[in-house]
Amino acid sequence: MKQVEKIADKTDKIERFWDRFIAIVHKSGVKKPFDRWYVIRAEEYIGSYPDKRLQDHTKEDIESWLGALGRKNNLKSWQFRQAVHAIQILFCEIVKAPFAKDVDWEHWKEAARELPSDHVTIGREGSNTSATSGSLTAYSSLQETRQKHPELIKMLVSRLRVGQYAFRTEKSYIDWICRFLAYSANKDPRQMGSSEVFAFLEYLALQRKVASSTQNQALNALVFLYDKVLEQPLGDLGPFIRAKRPRRLPVVLSRDEIRRLLAEIDGIFGLMAQLMYGTGMRLMEAVRLRVQDVDFDYGQIIVREGKGKKDRVVPLPEKLAEPLRNHLQLVLAQHKKDLAQGFGSVYLPQALQKKYPAAAQEWGWQYVFPSSRLSIDPHSGATHRHHLHENGLQKKIKSCAATAGIVKRVNSHALRHSFATHVLEAGYDIRTVQELLGHADVSTTMIYTHVLNKPGLGVRSPLDY
Repeated sequence: MKQVEKIADKTDKIERFWDRFIAIVHKSGVKKPFDRWYVIRAEEYIGSYPDKRLQDHTKEDIESWLGALGRKNNLKSWQFRQAVHAIQILFCEIVKAPFAKDVDWEHWKEAARELPSDHVTIGREGSNTSATSGSLTAYSSLQETRQKHPELIKMLVSRLRVGQYAFRTEKSYIDWICRFLAYSANKDPRQMGSSEVFAFLEYLALQRKVASSTQNQALNALVFLYDKVLEQPLGDLGPFIRAKRPRRLPVVLSRDEIRRLLAEIDGIFGLMAQLMYGTGMRLMEAVRLRVQDVDFDYGQIIVREGKGKKDRVVPLPEKLAEPLRNHLQLVLAQHKKDLAQGFGSVYLPQALQKKYPAAAQEWGWQYVFPSSRLSIDPHSGATHRHHLHENGLQKKIKSCAATAGIVKRVNSHALRHSFATHVLEAGYDIRTVQELLGHADVSTTMIYTHVLNKPGLGVRSPLDY
């Protein structure tokens, strides 16, 4: 009888446990029927440690289980993030384990996002050169326009790739040319010329009220189409109305604001944000950094194929040397586990992949900031561990800026602006800063001197007389 009572009591405790768990899952915004998957993921975790009480688990137990789950290449990114959230609720809300706050939950979730087929890293390797502009899928009329001119788009993409244009430029040019064709009622561009382009550019300025840079981008795309693809140069377009070019100053954070911001960003994203501020790297340059490009002995980082396909060298901040070494040890351990399970490869550009087929599994080619899960390359079908998606870091910087009480419009590029301004304030010459930032023209770098010159700020306000 007592044995039956014990079983009944244990059953009742288990039911109450899961009732509490589901209640918290619902409170976090998860609705039916997805709540049952939270229970399934939590049960899977508990079942993987049958002889260990939840109170006795460690951070390493959680990360080991999540790492093993991330090596299941048939798991969708949203399913992995769902599993991470389930385990987070289990230990943070139910068990209330002290070590749970040390787990980088946000990184595990955000770093699991898949790279879409049109992502800048892998999109260019698609075999179909006519289906590249993912940005057009949101506009049905433009999608229809593209479908009406398949050969033209194919020729355009071929010429752009021969010219080694950046993939984002490729997408942008396709977008603008389709807009021009849609504006011109889908007429054959060979039957049009400078007068139609002139009208389109004025339409952008007067009707759409686009920015000057946007109008220039459209002009560049159309000049490329007529000059390089159709071989019918436009010639002089005449004095068309140009969109006004406002003088915009970059958002620069003070040293105190930088300290407050970086203090709020913890974990892997914190390391990435510090690296971006400490080196002046762009967002995608940091995200796509490879292990072999971090040189601890010389205290430098080689930035490969930055804007304009140029390599450059930036200093590795001394304060980040040790944290970065420790981070790479964890990445190396993960890589070894991937290799042991038959994975461990990373994306390489097609030419390198064909020339060095074994390089994809070498340690030096791995990403410094890899995804928290394996995923299937949408073009080749191979299973890789890509770099993490840049959106996670962008969102983290924005939310932490608000938490830090910074009212400026802070984004990831503000770290680069702040780096340039603070280096100039420290007394370094502008040519040095130009090289560190990878600017082709020193006039681009000159914009950061606005903080040093402070025009008009030497005048004392009459209110203070």
